[in-house]
Amino acid sequence: MYHKEKSIQIKNSASALYNNLGVLRIAPRSLTYFTVVHANVVNMVSASWDGLNYSHRQLQSKEPNVATSTSLIMQAAFCALPSRDLLVVTSQKGIQIYESDGSTMVYWHALDTPDTPTDQAVFARGISAVGNSYICVGDSSGSILVFDVPSKGSNITLSDVLKGHKKSITDIASECSGSQDCIADLISADDGGNLCVWKSGEEFQRFNNIPGFDISCTSVKLWKGTAVAGYGTGQIRLYEAVTGILHAEVNAHARWIYSLDIAPFSGLLLSAAEDSLVRVWHLSIKPESLSVEVAHLHNECVTDTQICGAKFCDGDGHAFAVTGYDLSEIIRYTQS
Repeated sequence: MYHKEKSIQIKNSASALYNNLGVLRIAPRSLTYFTVVHANVVNMVSASWDGLNYSHRQLQSKEPNVATSTSLIMQAAFCALPSRDLLVVTSQKGIQIYESDGSTMVYWHALDTPDTPTDQAVFARGISAVGNSYICVGDSSGSILVFDVPSKGSNITLSDVLKGHKKSITDIASECSGSQDCIADLISADDGGNLCVWKSGEEFQRFNNIPGFDISCTSVKLWKGTAVAGYGTGQIRLYEAVTGILHAEVNAHARWIYSLDIAPFSGLLLSAAEDSLVRVWHLSIKPESLSVEVAHLHNECVTDTQICGAKFCDGDGHAFAVTGYDLSEIIRYTQS
């Protein structure tokens, strides 16, 4: 179903972080941007669709009044809002927001660090655009920071702080199907496996809490009102987001899941884990029962590789890309 394409070389290898791959498709320019985190650097590659041109850029973690920051980067993710695309980078010190090509930093938000050292690590992780103008970023205290983003310029403001989690945020996702019928349009996950379901707006509302089992939920997606969550057990669970009803539980991988992605137009689901496997599934909603069915379609083995990032490169799932710990390349697959 999929075959391997020529890999894209990157300047540094990928760190072992959840969801360590960002992909942004720039259709008017026939380009795709990729980001991979290595320690305190984000490796960016701009790749032309014909495979002939690649350009590289590296973004360093930053902090005020320090020439070169050593603070580790936790995640880099693209946020596609209706009016603009941005790149958000989170670290142990703060949140950096760039233009999507990484050329200009438009906003910096410092994290609150305690005056006296504590056992609790401080970092930001979990990034998602939601609604027309919001970017949500999670942190190690379990809070979600909501930033209001103008259609242009750098006048970004912190508009809200959402409290629903007691443990560190691992991932945040918005409704990806584009459906306006969904009651809730944002979901967040934490290190205890707990999920919170939200409705965005001038005032964000929490609709539901789906309890975890004290095992980390490493990656989460929201598609047509269905929450898709990947766990450290290697399982994927599908819930009705607003009610918390469990539709399906799949023993998908033998080790920790590091990344999930959904191709919103086709309902294809991508899962990747420490067990060297990337699997492609198909989700379908049965209208008569409103239940969700899962079918396994394909898998690829990246031998001896702890996979840490996997993303579809388009909304139909015709191609996907994969990163692995200590690999200095982005591996690509396309449909045959």
